[in-house]
Amino acid sequence: MTFSLGIVGAGQFSGQFAALFHAHPGVRDVYVTDALPERAEHLVAARGLAGTFPSYSAMLESPLVDAVAVFTRRWTHGPLVMQGLNAGKHVYSAVPMAVTAEEVAAIVATVRATGLTYMLGETSHYHPATVHARARIAEGAFGRLFYAEGDYVHDLDPDFYDAHRDGGGEDGRATAGHPPLLYPTHSVGGVLGAWRTHAVSVSAIGVRADRDDRVLDRYAGMFDDDMSNVTALFEAAGGGSFRTNEFRRVGYPAHLRASRFRFFGTEASMEQLATVALWQDRGGVEDITELLEPKRSPAPDDPSLAALAPEPRAAFTSGSAPVHDRSRLPREFDRLANGHEGSHHFLVDDFVTAVTRRALPPVNAWVAARYTLPGIVAHESARQGGTRLDIPDFGDAPV
Repeated sequence: MTFSLGIVGAGQFSGQFAALFHAHPGVRDVYVTDALPERAEHLVAARGLAGTFPSYSAMLESPLVDAVAVFTRRWTHGPLVMQGLNAGKHVYSAVPMAVTAEEVAAIVATVRATGLTYMLGETSHYHPATVHARARIAEGAFGRLFYAEGDYVHDLDPDFYDAHRDGGGEDGRATAGHPPLLYPTHSVGGVLGAWRTHAVSVSAIGVRADRDDRVLDRYAGMFDDDMSNVTALFEAAGGGSFRTNEFRRVGYPAHLRASRFRFFGTEASMEQLATVALWQDRGGVEDITELLEPKRSPAPDDPSLAALAPEPRAAFTSGSAPVHDRSRLPREFDRLANGHEGSHHFLVDDFVTAVTRRALPPVNAWVAARYTLPGIVAHESARQGGTRLDIPDFGDAPV
């Protein structure tokens, strides 16, 4: 079985993902639509895709398209996903899942009612540190896990500005001030992607931006928020806690590793920083850096990536780490660029496999809600000065 896919948004991310979907043997045709028609046409020409649609509505009305992949601006995902599901299309969505609890609830309810495939493209679920921690937790190596940390430390300069300018034109600066905790899955997803629990409450503290550049500004931006750096402490179901940091004004080499994770158990612990990762127990310390380090992709450098994806090049050309199991991937991916610590190949394959086999993908709607809602509620806690708030939960995915 194969299916056809419509890509919504031809900006910074979709270029490389279009190449992967196009190469996957489970995908028959790939179409593109964008608010800027010339950008969609450029992507189709550069990647040799099937064609364009003049609008998202036209794409959803077409019998040529079985599924859609949403690569639009962050706060638009919830409504666009709902449109796709209500049109009977399977949906892959870039992060975040949505920016309100109501949007998250609507997606979960619609997926449950329709039986359609929904997958959130959260990269940290496939990061080598998450993959390794998930395996060690499963085999009991940590003992009882009681605490974890996940950071997404990524300054707005320079590529976030470029991305928002690319997607928002003259309005790009106003939208670059997207509240950090409404983009929470790169920190939460790496923790919960390994530790099979969920957050039940949170208290968060934010730091107000102090640079006068009219970006992280309550009055200049569209989000009525001026927090640049936020720390959230979550209570975990079944006992324990985890902390996340979402930093947008930070002196840190995000091009080396923007998301990093730590896990602490009664028998062992694991810590990851920008350039080193360690496994520790009472007996000593083992350097596991090489095990978790993505090797550079063997793919020849693709000059079209620069035009199609103006994000740091490392995000799009890293290969896979030794802990990644590439045996399950189609061989067509072996010479294609990977990205975000080796996650892109697995993201695409998991969505295609879920659609073709009518199975739940790993980051399905219920898992995606658990990666997204903690940030939405933590954002409100920070706005209230750290008030501890309960986090709703939709339970496990149906079997």
